[in-house]
Amino acid sequence: MSTEFSFKVLATDGKARRGEITMPRGTIRTPAFMPVGTGGTVKTMYMDQVRDLGADIILGNTYHLMLRPGAERVARLGGLHEFARWPYPILTDSGGFQVMSLSKLRKLNEQGVTFRSHIDGAAYEMSPERSIEIQGLLDSDIQMQLDECVALPAKDKDIEKAMELSLRWAERCKVAFGEQPGKAMFGIVQGGDTPALRVRSAQALSGLGLKGYAVGGLAVGEPQEVMLDMLDVTCPELPTEKPRYLMGVGTPDDIVKSVARGIDMFDCVMPTRAGRHGLAYTRRGKVNLRNARHADDHRPLDEESDCPAARDYSRAYLHHLVKSQEALGAMLLTWNNLSYYQRLMQDVRDAIEAGAFVDRTAEISEGWARGDIPAL
Repeated sequence: MSTEFSFKVLATDGKARRGEITMPRGTIRTPAFMPVGTGGTVKTMYMDQVRDLGADIILGNTYHLMLRPGAERVARLGGLHEFARWPYPILTDSGGFQVMSLSKLRKLNEQGVTFRSHIDGAAYEMSPERSIEIQGLLDSDIQMQLDECVALPAKDKDIEKAMELSLRWAERCKVAFGEQPGKAMFGIVQGGDTPALRVRSAQALSGLGLKGYAVGGLAVGEPQEVMLDMLDVTCPELPTEKPRYLMGVGTPDDIVKSVARGIDMFDCVMPTRAGRHGLAYTRRGKVNLRNARHADDHRPLDEESDCPAARDYSRAYLHHLVKSQEALGAMLLTWNNLSYYQRLMQDVRDAIEAGAFVDRTAEISEGWARGDIPAL
């Protein structure tokens, strides 16, 4: 296994890219979906299951882990990989989004952000340097710069101010990260829904010579077409030889359309959160197991799936588990959802390699459009 961080594009089909990120702890096949392991766990899943489904990398959350159990404690216990029994690559986000979205009492300035924990109200400070320090204590393989993410819609002057601050923080994060063989720090493009600001941000970050670049501040309430428009103007400004990561996205349709614009990496809580709330993702679209029509349906979610949760359990049983709020319901549906997402990524990778991306993704979209098979 390589002792350095590297990325190479193995095939292209239009703007879609099939590639590989190579790191000491493993190879990440791209386009890749990273299951979200917010607090050191992918909710309701065993780590062995997550790996067996095809995940090459998971995401950990700096904000949540610094609050509980604490980054210094994780470091004393051998780092996040040993703590969570995941010996493969881990990406940690910077914690900035959670500070903005979860902490009701916060104060932002040039130095960083001060905030109170949503758990117990304790006061904390997060600077670019402290964010990188925490991610280092967690021993993550890909670390994200601290940035300011504004909710959309927002005024242009507020978007520009946040974008400029994020650029200055990126420079400080780069210095704090230093030289870490085999690891990488990614910058985050901001700029809201304003194309000119997105271009400025992408160009300035590209000038820092980082090992990868993320597109942040999207999928925060804006319509899908706005997100895709921002990718259309942003991706061409990012280095072709570096991986591109769209943060917090998304639905299967979001992912397919973003791959078509040159995105290589994704994360989202959607498949795990949906599983805990009775919603299954399948090749026929979404299936809501809360609906009474499933109560007497002996059929599985998908008889052709290679995932036991989708293939071996009846819809009636899944419906019963969901309505009864049994833990097994969340476990099975999350298993199904992550399996579907990883299968989708493999389909996309294979299609790009075969030069059949447009045709294959059209077939996938047609399956979603046809919808689920009605109950008997």
